[in-house]
Amino acid sequence: MVRRLKAIRVREFGPPEVMRLEDVPAMKLGPGQVVVRVKAAGVNPVDTYMRSGVYARKPSLPWTPGSDAGGVVESVGEGVRTVSVGARVYTSGSVSGTYAELAVCEEHQLHPLSGKLTFEQGAAVNVPYATAYRALFQRANVAPGEWVLVHGATGGVGIAAVQLAHAAGIKVIGTGGTEKGRSLVKEQGADIVINHTEPGYLDQVRTLTGDHGVDVLLEMLANVNLDRDLKLLAMNGRLVIIGSRGRIEIDPRDIMTRDATVLGMLLNNATRQEIGTIHVALQSGFENGTLCPIVGRRMPLADAAQAHHEVMKAGAYGKIVLLT
Repeated sequence: MVRRLKAIRVREFGPPEVMRLEDVPAMKLGPGQVVVRVKAAGVNPVDTYMRSGVYARKPSLPWTPGSDAGGVVESVGEGVRTVSVGARVYTSGSVSGTYAELAVCEEHQLHPLSGKLTFEQGAAVNVPYATAYRALFQRANVAPGEWVLVHGATGGVGIAAVQLAHAAGIKVIGTGGTEKGRSLVKEQGADIVINHTEPGYLDQVRTLTGDHGVDVLLEMLANVNLDRDLKLLAMNGRLVIIGSRGRIEIDPRDIMTRDATVLGMLLNNATRQEIGTIHVALQSGFENGTLCPIVGRRMPLADAAQAHHEVMKAGAYGKIVLLT
């Protein structure tokens, strides 16, 4: 008898409503693979780009979205050595997709879930924290004592970046569009929080940094903010583009006059070794309490379409997770 499970399936690229909850046959477990009983799945903006068909790497259809989850190992394939049945884990990728009751993962895509974190928090780890860590430490090479501006700090990646930077002795400026979001950013360790709905809000940055500017800037919406961002950089400043939804015109002289560097970043471009380094570092932070994922909203798996609408709205607050 073929085992079946509930999973979100995409059979054509399009709006969130192309996602449907279906009964599907479970994938066969191959060598080096693990089945995880998903307790919660993380919803990321990249999931929406892939679902709509605009992402650079299109999945083969039919497809189950999701790379992030918190759950329990249910079974292991031949040759698996580092995880065992019953272990609490979080995922950093999946062969079958995590918007499902069960997910098949490669062994290297699983990481121990700290006993200090819930399964929901486990679902909020991979894309937000790995993206923030890679941007800060592997791309921008930020150093203690430098100024970093997290432009859009209230979502999953933004909160992760604030926590990571604060723990590393970096001076943090975060922006947010709601009072609730700004309070959260302050609580997570930002030295200064700015309302990015106010006209001319970026004019405050030079004054707040003693006319130094920011050494590192993390940008979540480059197609809107990049031109203004460049004017905020200190000499030898680095700007990391984490998110963009279109084109923008800039003045290259803003880069030239500062000897600045603009860096692109996709988490998928990280090597296996870089990913391993990231998750070892994150484990330490979760255990010592300097890192703590913030789950802002919990929704049932059947509401995946609504979750995709919500994750793209302004006024983000922590992470959206789907409960199976």
